[in-house]
Amino acid sequence: MGKLSTHVLDTVHGCPAAGMAVSLYRVDGDATALVRELRLNADGRSDGPLLDSHAMAVGRWRLTFGVADYFRGRGVTLPEPPFLDVVTIDFGIADVQGNYHVPLLCSPWSHATYRGS
Repeated sequence: MGKLSTHVLDTVHGCPAAGMAVSLYRVDGDATALVRELRLNADGRSDGPLLDSHAMAVGRWRLTFGVADYFRGRGVTLPEPPFLDVVTIDFGIADVQGNYHVPLLCSPWSHATYRGS
């Protein structure tokens, strides 16, 4: 059974990015459709899959992460405008039976991602 999940780590404070706002979109050409909005739990994860086997669909998807708001909430002073405001990750789902994990490691000045397990 396929699923989509995410996990965000705050590399400034060395901890999960608890409370960060995340949005999931379906991308179809130039059009995007909001599928889900959430806040990450204390472990920097959603409380369940972002997409489960019933909602998985082949195609293009987008995750957005409210990085600047998260770091401001942690008391980090950021310039205006911030260097990173919202981090966007566009990715594809080719196999609805696959597990797609999209981790994000971030600071106010950098980010990295990969296909996790």
